[in-house]
Amino acid sequence: MADNRRAPGNETQHGAAVGVKVTTAISESSSIHSDRFFGIPREISGLDFDTVTGVFDLPDYIEEQSESSSNMPHARSEDKMRGANTVESLQETRNGLYFNDGKRKVDYVLVYHYRRRSSVRGSPGQHRLSIISNGSFPVSAGKKDAQKVKTEPEVAVEFGAVDHAEEEKVMIREEFEANLIDAGLEIERDKEHKVQGVGFIRLHAPWQVLSREAEFLKIKLPTKTSYELKEGSGISGKMDAFWRRLNQPFQPKVPHGMGQSRTKFLSHSFSRDKLHLYNIKQKDTFFDNTTRSRIVYEILRRTSCVRACQSVGVSTLIAKGVYDSAFPLHDGDFKDTGEEQKNDRQLLHDEWARYGAFYKYQPVDLIRKYFGEKIGLYFAWLGVYTQLLIPASLVGVIVFFYGCATVDTDVPSMEMCDEGQNFTMCPLCDITCDFWKLSSACSTARASHLFDNPATVFFAIFMSLWAAMFMEYWKRKQMSLTYSWDLDGLEEEEEHPRPKYEAILLKKRLKKKKTKKKKKNKPGHEKLTWKDRMPGYILNFSSILFMFGLTFAVVFGMIIYRITTSALLAMSPNSETKSNVRVTVTATAVIINLVVILILDEIYGAVAVWLTELEIPKTESEFEERLILKAFLLKFMNAYAPIFYVAFFKGRFAGQPGDYVYVFNGLRMEECAPGGCLIELCIQLSIIMLGKQLIQNNVFEIGIPKLKKLFRTLKDKGGAPEESDDQHSRPPQRWDLDYDLEPFEGLTPEYMEMIIQFGFVTLFVASFPLAPLFALLNNVIEIRLDAKKFVTELRRPDAVRAKDIGIWYNILSGMGKFSVIINAFVISFTSDFIPRLVYQYMYSETGTMHGFIDHTLSYFNVSNFKPGTAPVSSQFDREVTMCRYKDYREPPWSPTPYQYSKEYWSVLAARLAFVILFQNLVIVLSTLVDWLIPDVPKDISAQVKMEKTLLVDVFLHEEKDKLQLIQSLFLKDKEGHRAPAAGQLPAQEGEGGPRARGRAASFSQFSSQPSPGTTVKHTEV
Repeated sequence: MADNRRAPGNETQHGAAVGVKVTTAISESSSIHSDRFFGIPREISGLDFDTVTGVFDLPDYIEEQSESSSNMPHARSEDKMRGANTVESLQETRNGLYFNDGKRKVDYVLVYHYRRRSSVRGSPGQHRLSIISNGSFPVSAGKKDAQKVKTEPEVAVEFGAVDHAEEEKVMIREEFEANLIDAGLEIERDKEHKVQGVGFIRLHAPWQVLSREAEFLKIKLPTKTSYELKEGSGISGKMDAFWRRLNQPFQPKVPHGMGQSRTKFLSHSFSRDKLHLYNIKQKDTFFDNTTRSRIVYEILRRTSCVRACQSVGVSTLIAKGVYDSAFPLHDGDFKDTGEEQKNDRQLLHDEWARYGAFYKYQPVDLIRKYFGEKIGLYFAWLGVYTQLLIPASLVGVIVFFYGCATVDTDVPSMEMCDEGQNFTMCPLCDITCDFWKLSSACSTARASHLFDNPATVFFAIFMSLWAAMFMEYWKRKQMSLTYSWDLDGLEEEEEHPRPKYEAILLKKRLKKKKTKKKKKNKPGHEKLTWKDRMPGYILNFSSILFMFGLTFAVVFGMIIYRITTSALLAMSPNSETKSNVRVTVTATAVIINLVVILILDEIYGAVAVWLTELEIPKTESEFEERLILKAFLLKFMNAYAPIFYVAFFKGRFAGQPGDYVYVFNGLRMEECAPGGCLIELCIQLSIIMLGKQLIQNNVFEIGIPKLKKLFRTLKDKGGAPEESDDQHSRPPQRWDLDYDLEPFEGLTPEYMEMIIQFGFVTLFVASFPLAPLFALLNNVIEIRLDAKKFVTELRRPDAVRAKDIGIWYNILSGMGKFSVIINAFVISFTSDFIPRLVYQYMYSETGTMHGFIDHTLSYFNVSNFKPGTAPVSSQFDREVTMCRYKDYREPPWSPTPYQYSKEYWSVLAARLAFVILFQNLVIVLSTLVDWLIPDVPKDISAQVKMEKTLLVDVFLHEEKDKLQLIQSLFLKDKEGHRAPAAGQLPAQEGEGGPRARGRAASFSQFSSQPSPGTTVKHTEV
């Protein structure tokens, strides 16, 4: 690639094109590029892409370039064509996953946008070398070189206007890539054929780099030593074998029975001194692709760029726009190519990412092998959560069918639907609303019984225990994965500061220099203090309060909508419309609320990122934890605020007839239905839960990535046209196809939607027993949807090691404990379970539920209406003197009319007692579950002890062999001293004189001893 650049000293005042004659193969510059020859890596190969190994002799390279340029142009073009054909065939066989030689694997790809600033006139073979130096590099000036310089033909280079920002990016890239070469990586790049476009830099890590970094990172790898897992004996062993046979049809078809093999290989941290312990058949395949890309990413993460910019790591350079992106390659195409052996990506697509594989277990070990431990743990957690939803769904369906079976025999529902009871209810609104019959709410009462029945209490207790059991089961599963994935003893890796943190810290240092504050502290010891972060904290606090206020304003707006709509529908002459006012208003209000929630969810997600940036967290882990907490807090309030209102506040502050609470001086606060607010809570919960799952979790996940991909494609097509079509006649390579995919943006959105769903399943499950069933159906689709997204639509993420799910476990644990309190209050205050219980055992004359409705309705004298609030006209034949309303208050003929009755205080005491009893019962049972289920399975504990014993035996055997070898060597050495060779001169100092000290032997000496009969020549000094 011809990359002749104009030196900064050659700029014109107006940016006009200037003709510059290049007469030397090396152009020295006084710029700050570097004292390295950064241009060399770009021009080593004469093919369509250049390869840099970092190992070459610079003077020889310059000489070869000048000779080949002047004397062999024709042969060079033939070699180039022959090499290009060879490379094309190699790339076709290797599916674009290797360098041009077809041997070195592409471990990582860097992508950047370039803009060519020059056009060169002359022979294409005569300006291949472009080396920029600051003059500090010694250039030989011998006669031979001088003659070559003089005979070098002149090349005219025409420069256009210089983009200083682009120049700076080029300088930074050159220095960064030179540092990568110093770290041992090998580089291959494409030629820049367009005026502007996208360039790819492919990186390869040779064995020396892989082994060095694997030892540095303490990567555990399997050794040659293995053992067989013992089969269980007795009844437990037979049950395990039966369970494995039963699960066989549901197991994914992955090679070698991944995750099902009974042979276990011992693992040990990689060490270059103990290579004999590992089963190294081929050095190229010993480290899998995920490990190779992890090692290269670690080098990219810590490689600095000091001269051109004060930054460390490729993420900082991406943030500055030097590189567009950096990612490892997928293992070829995910579509089946008909080959006998499928790659890991094809296996994941066939056995995991297809909707037809919904009934199979996830290949968690293969997911971890391909994507890394962090993503593997997410899908393992999602699988465990989905599996445990099956028993919760079954129990929820049973509770629902129990309500359906008993609805016709439920006495309170029968009394509400009995028109002979003749309960005349007070108006639902002032002036325009008429009195109404309680029997008109019959359908609402029957529907309420489906979810508000005695089985609901049992289901609430069951789900609280289910949440505790789920957490314990996941801890056991996590420990099993930690053991099988060799994550035990995993140390937290040192993290580099985030680009934003470095930029603000650099500004602080420059500001101190400008103000000339004399401090003895070195710049490296400076850090951001609480004073630097205080503005961000203040803005965070105020913004979160504003978001909470916005959420409450939306809830209040829905209240106003329900009040006004209820008043309008109550004036309808249609009796059917009047009877279904509450259901109609609740359903339409929830749908509107759902749309608002979805919009605010997206806004709150972006606001959470912005607020976290204002806090200036130092590392990515700190940034991620703070972002998760803010996003969860905002989205939790957004999703559950309307549900909390209906469950605990609606109807509590409405007042009673003659003394209602008004808003805006005319609108009465809404009340619960005669059957209670639980049916409205059920409608609210079901619509929001199903709407979020169907629209946000599925439609958005499918539609938004496709729209982004379409936008990127249109944007790339709008670029500059190519200068030569023949250069891009080759088919798109793997890096081209992967670059067209969407970048991986983290697991936070995936976890967040599942955590919100977990709240729907546990927090208000007493009001909606079918929530686990809908969550199960959603997750079956969600797993395959996420799998397809990861395998086919996203670039391959960086493999990140992790031994747990991090802060998400704490959030789940907190929500599980919070759900106990919420369900206790829902049962005691929202449902009619406690009032029915109190009536049956305290006030019922027959000990049954007959008369319960009449017991819960209070009397009101219509003459006590405030002026201007009584109904103007009535459709009743006779004049109404008394109306009923749902509350425990004294009748008008009582000495204390309309005050709370003793029944109210009895029910309130029973409700509070139930809350205390329910919480303590669930806490005791949860503690019992925690105690009965150990965190570490017994078989894992036994295997860990066995592995430690086997490793000790292996190392003891190795040390024993070393000692025996050393003893045999010393014995040979002594025998050699006792029997000197013939003709050897005696010691000058006699037998008792000092003996010559024998040199200590090393293993490397004996491994390289000359064979017998070989003459060893010594160099004379």
